[in-house]
Amino acid sequence: MTPRSLARLDHVPVARRADEEETVNKDHEVDLLVIGAGPVGLFAAYYAGFRGLSVAVVDSLPELGGQITAMYPEKEILDVAGFPSVKGKELVAGLVAQAATANPTYLLERTAQTLHSDEASGTVTVGLDDGTTVVARAVIITAGIGKFTPRPLPAAADWVGDEIAFFVPSLMEYAGKDVLVVGGGDSAFDWALALHGIASSVTLVHRRDAFRAHQATVDKVMAGETQVITSANVARLVRGRSGLEAVEIEHVKTGEVTTVKAQAVVAALGFVADLGPIQEWGLEVHKRHIVVDSSTRTSLPRVFAAGDVTDYPGKVRLIAVGFGEAATAVNNAAVAINPDAHLFPGHSSEG
Repeated sequence: MTPRSLARLDHVPVARRADEEETVNKDHEVDLLVIGAGPVGLFAAYYAGFRGLSVAVVDSLPELGGQITAMYPEKEILDVAGFPSVKGKELVAGLVAQAATANPTYLLERTAQTLHSDEASGTVTVGLDDGTTVVARAVIITAGIGKFTPRPLPAAADWVGDEIAFFVPSLMEYAGKDVLVVGGGDSAFDWALALHGIASSVTLVHRRDAFRAHQATVDKVMAGETQVITSANVARLVRGRSGLEAVEIEHVKTGEVTTVKAQAVVAALGFVADLGPIQEWGLEVHKRHIVVDSSTRTSLPRVFAAGDVTDYPGKVRLIAVGFGEAATAVNNAAVAINPDAHLFPGHSSEG
């Protein structure tokens, strides 16, 4: 058996694929195509409807919500305006309901392979990996970090078994278990904090003394009952007849080995991002991010980008920032589609 990979989850909204509708053709023509169905892409779809644009959304994953749905549905998100705390799956559910007002066409489990922008005809043609062609009058790329795969696990331990997970789709799977969390970033500390009171015990192991996580979260974990072991690596997984029983931890500085009781391991070591075909479209790309200007325009006409996939001076990668960029992108796309349109259409509360 191998560690759990990205899998379809049952507790988040699932959109109907366009090819499941008998009335939908193989090829699509829309005002706006959004590439990426994460939170920023879903908000862009809603805002496109607010601007009176027809919209399609394509994503390589089988469900809406992007990285949050795939990896962090139970994670508490703390930096979305108006929500002191909101679970990832609840945020996605709200965004899906909001986007539904735009009546978007969802093209899921499909990857955008090619993109050709033709300013003369005022169109952008996007080819998907299943042969579908989408012709749009503007495109917004909200692909987040692109396709993501778990970072390779350290070779020292025998990382094999269903007890090893890269993310936590359901906290209750760990109820009553002794859980070892490996990592020193935001995800590792978020999981350690979330599992408190659900797992029988939580131990966090990090190979360095310093952490990359938000200090407020680190402080909460350190002040709680989680055992935190730094400057240490997982050396061996100890198995018995019923499965994983313990993990041996080797301290880097002394070579001393500590045995920690554990029936489950969460390997929160991060993911390797890959923009994939996007890098071949002729866009200006800087360190796996698409360069945009203050209006979210890319280097290609009628192609905009918003969210974590973008880069510009002073960029801050937060969901809240991505929402603002999505609105900026849609409004500028609306003007590109119809030069007589106003850049700012007024507030959604007006009317």
